[in-house]
Amino acid sequence: MTDPLPQAPSVDARVVDARLHLLDRQVLDVEGDPVATVDDLEIADLQYGERLPDRPAPTISALISGPILTTRLFGGRTPPGRLQKIGWDLVADLDIVFTLEVKSESLEVTWFERWLASRVIGRIPGGDHDPE
Repeated sequence: MTDPLPQAPSVDARVVDARLHLLDRQVLDVEGDPVATVDDLEIADLQYGERLPDRPAPTISALISGPILTTRLFGGRTPPGRLQKIGWDLVADLDIVFTLEVKSESLEVTWFERWLASRVIGRIPGGDHDPE
């Protein structure tokens, strides 16, 4: 018979697989309204390609959303100015979706939707109110 596997050490943090549990997840605000989709993650205190053999596991500092799809399909990098960050400190819950502690109006990630609603949709007759 083989020896049983040793017990995993206990940790105070939740360990997740970034690709499986975090990327391409929907982000909802405190009222349940959709805000964005997680396209990438910002890792705290980690330089690109740096190995951390003697340091603890990296932690997430922000969720990143923006026009990432075209770079995934055709290569290249999205300019940093086009990416929007949602601080990890604003995340209230992680389940099938991310739930934030704030309303979407207070986030920079929804600026384009707000601009589109006021400048384009609001100018269409009947576009400034909900249908009856």
